[in-house]
Amino acid sequence: MSVKGEYALQALLDLTSHSRGIPVKISTIARRQNIPQKFLELILAALKQGGFVESRRGVEGGYLLARPPDQITVGEVLRFVQGARGGKSRSRQGETAFSEMWRRVDRAVSSVVDNTTFAELSRAWKEKQGAYVPDWEI
Repeated sequence: MSVKGEYALQALLDLTSHSRGIPVKISTIARRQNIPQKFLELILAALKQGGFVESRRGVEGGYLLARPPDQITVGEVLRFVQGARGGKSRSRQGETAFSEMWRRVDRAVSSVVDNTTFAELSRAWKEKQGAYVPDWEI
């Protein structure tokens, strides 16, 4: 996965987890996700063109999800950001002994990312974060 793809996923997960219908500023997402702000501006502009986010102007402006998080999959975002093949180009020689294995790997990965929504990711992440309670007992 490209850095651009990873940052796009992080930005959308941030919006899923924090926006609650209120626009989030680019600088806030960049800080929380540790993404260079200029790069994030380009990514969010592309995600807006793809219909994943919408923007609001003004002092109270920022970015919001354009659709509910249960209607956006990781797979569709990756294909949009990285292109139809998602950056997969494993063999320069055409068919090899590994070709069928790589096709099976691609299908397995696609099955996972195409069936994982941002709502699921956010819910699982919150549960995982809530499950860890430090025990300060000595």
